[in-house]
Amino acid sequence: MKICVLPGDGIGPEITAEAVRVLKAMNLGCTMEEAPVGGAAYRAKGHPLPDSTLQLAKDSDAILFGAVGDFSLDTLPRELRPEQAILGLRKELNLFANFRPAIVYPELVQASSLKPEVVAGLDILIIRELTGDIYFGKPRGIHTLPNGEREGFDTMRYSEGEIRRVAHVGFQAAAKRNKRLCSVDKANVLDTMQLWREVVIEVGKEYPDIALTHQYVDNAAMQLLKNPKQFDVIVTGNMFGDILSDEASMLTGSIGMLPSASLNEKNFGLYEPIHGSAPDIAGKNIANPLATILSAAMMLRYSFGLGAAADRIEAAVKRVLAQGVRTADIAEAGMATVGTTEMGDAVLAAL
Repeated sequence: MKICVLPGDGIGPEITAEAVRVLKAMNLGCTMEEAPVGGAAYRAKGHPLPDSTLQLAKDSDAILFGAVGDFSLDTLPRELRPEQAILGLRKELNLFANFRPAIVYPELVQASSLKPEVVAGLDILIIRELTGDIYFGKPRGIHTLPNGEREGFDTMRYSEGEIRRVAHVGFQAAAKRNKRLCSVDKANVLDTMQLWREVVIEVGKEYPDIALTHQYVDNAAMQLLKNPKQFDVIVTGNMFGDILSDEASMLTGSIGMLPSASLNEKNFGLYEPIHGSAPDIAGKNIANPLATILSAAMMLRYSFGLGAAADRIEAAVKRVLAQGVRTADIAEAGMATVGTTEMGDAVLAAL
């Protein structure tokens, strides 16, 4: 098993290092090779996704990704900004299905901004289509109108095939859970989303044992706060999934707890925490590495079929939380906190 490790920017190197320590402690025979990506790659090689980094990713069996983003590079042309690295990897490797679980651990119920009775026991899986929609649609750009005013434009578009394949992923995931799938769209306003709903309904006929429901994205955003436990698996497009999964992350108490997997049709995957590079706390040894460690567990499960090893890591994280070990983002008032490395130490000890 060859793993491409892309630490990236900000807190990326710190949190990735802890996940690498956990993987090494598992003694699974993995080989890991590191490469620059994002702002770090631009500074080193003049591009956020250098050819050498992309080739290493293609030559590996899975990718462990930290985070990209560097505010000091925001004035660069779009194609050279750090965030283009993750978009490029998704497109080049056809990572069209993004799995984002949102789980409220019993020990962290009080860390949520919602009432305990609303979030206790929450376990949602959001599946976000990742290579289409307005993020990749063309034409796009900024031009000048005849009156001299500038106008920005982006294009939302989905082909039937793109919708169909992610719908199958959603139904198959629901079949392994509680057999409930909610498709989120904006079919009342957008033609693209009318097609989305039509295709999802067609695919649903192949899964008669799955209860399929539909919600408009604005209602889904409200329902995630009002009654989040009504959801089990959600499937949605790229932009809506980006927004809803970040909203769902805060139900859990901290965005620092949520892992993700981005998969292609061959189960090759890129695994990363859903949070950003957090440059304001980079280098301070205070970032929460648990989302990255849990992302490594997802990698073992989805790309390598090592479910028992993934269970071990997840059980170790639960044990650490039960012991009261907390980084600052998940600590209640008055609780002692530990740093990034110390949280990694605790997970290793629990393993």
